[in-house]
Parts: sequence; structure tokens; C-alpha cells
Amino acid sequence: MLISHIAREGTLHVTLNQHLDITNRAAAALQIEALVYAHQPAEVTLELPAGETTPATLSAVARARRMCQSIGVPLTLTGSGASLADRNAGPASPRRLEYGARQDH
Repeated sequence: MLISHIAREGTLHVTLNQHLDITNRAAAALQIEALVYAHQPAEVTLELPAGETTPATLSAVARARRMCQSIGVPLTLTGSGASLADRNAGPASPRRLEYGARQDH
């Protein structure tokens, strides 16, 4: 089982039971998405497993974050891998560039 969950008092608590690899990251992301749509929570917490966070785990977290953001549900990461995932998540909303021009000069 890739994930487990508890829905309580408007919060969906999802736990990744293991770090993901390329073969199971899409399945985990789809399971999270299905849970969010089924429970329609006010917020989601996603607990990451201990140890070094894999790129596939970060990919699934990013997908879940985008999905939650698109429907206006806040997503909070918990667990020992949460700080790395937050650092790799990037800005919440990218700035639009005019005509592709660089704006860092």
C-alpha cells in the first residue's frame, strides 16, 4: 500500500508509507487526487516518510500541490522529508514574463 489516509474535521491527512520510484509515483499521485475529490477537505496534510526524499516522491508531491492549488485547498507537508520537498517546490505562482524577456538585469 503506497498511501494511507484519515479524514477528520475537514482535514485530509495523507501519509506516504514509502518513498516512491518511477513505477509507482503516478499511482500515488492519482490516489491522493481521488481522496481529495472524494472527501472535499478544507485542507490537506501530506506526511512524507523518513529518509532521503527521492525525485519520484518530489514529483508526486509537486503534482498533488498543483492539484490542490488549482481547487483552492491548502496543502501542508509534514515529516522528515518535508523541508527538502518545500525547498524544491519553487514559487507558489510564477511571474509572467513579457514577451519572454529576462527580468533579472
